[in-house]
Amino acid sequence: MEADEYLDLVDENDNVIGRKLRSEVHTEKLRNYRAINLFIVNDKGELWIPRRTAHKQLYPLGLDFSCAGHVKSGETYDATLQQEVMEELNIDIKNHEVRHLGKLTPKEGSCFAESYEIRLNEAPQYNPEDFTSAQWVSPEALIKRLEAGEYAKSSLIVAVKKFYGKGA
Repeated sequence: MEADEYLDLVDENDNVIGRKLRSEVHTEKLRNYRAINLFIVNDKGELWIPRRTAHKQLYPLGLDFSCAGHVKSGETYDATLQQEVMEELNIDIKNHEVRHLGKLTPKEGSCFAESYEIRLNEAPQYNPEDFTSAQWVSPEALIKRLEAGEYAKSSLIVAVKKFYGKGA
């Protein structure tokens, strides 16, 4: 079970206006919280896409971003990115060039989510508490699978289309 921690609640401009426990945020289906998303991309342009473990509260066994996480109350997007990538993938992002892709908003995805990318040709040594398996897949093939109904985090298709789709 994932830890219950405080998350900052934000206004439409991503300014902090309060905080609630993560469990309350999800029970109440709030969308005004913060998260990070990361894609690992290889030299072929393929995305490293993992499958979540069965014990995850949200989207169990669904496809996921290469790394994702909630921004805890009082933390920054960048600090969360560094922590989550180390926790989930055993990668120190200080040793990689991190490209900022942009931000998803609650109108597009599930919350305010800063999205990033790192280039890597080897699959990371992921945490088995987070993921059961993973695969390299082209953005086009992933979009087709998600449009065909493959189970995944709801904002994954939005982010892939926005950052890697035609015209991105």
